[in-house]
Amino acid sequence: MKTLITLRVNGKEHEVNVDPQTPLLYVLRNNLGLNGPKFGCGLSQCGACMVLFDGKANPSCLMAVERAAEMEITTLEGLVDENGNLHKVQQAFIDEQAAQCGYCLNGLVIASVGLLNENPNPSNEDIQAGLYRNICRCGVHARVIRAVKKASSV
Repeated sequence: MKTLITLRVNGKEHEVNVDPQTPLLYVLRNNLGLNGPKFGCGLSQCGACMVLFDGKANPSCLMAVERAAEMEITTLEGLVDENGNLHKVQQAFIDEQAAQCGYCLNGLVIASVGLLNENPNPSNEDIQAGLYRNICRCGVHARVIRAVKKASSV
């Protein structure tokens, strides 16, 4: 049965009429047209669907939309400020060329922002631990660590 649910996403309120158990990822992509979060494994194990819930990075593929209604949700699109300026993590990823195919990029950027929200000056070990849930097969891990270090110094 569909229910009207109000979500706060990227600083704006959105009303969606969906089954309350629908995964948040599907609502973000299909109802709100946000393409940052990606469908990866569907099991909360790869990190492609990461979003920020109240500033903390978590997967959105298994989170029921009704549970997300109480939180401030930020997607990759919401990291850009009102003037179109990229978030410091996004800019650092570009500067350090910390992406190849781009499929995992959303999750890596969101997880990095969440990490810096909790630990503004992480060590390399902290960064590795903070990104443990993000699977990337392209082999850019050293560049990702440099990007997060760069963003932490801005």
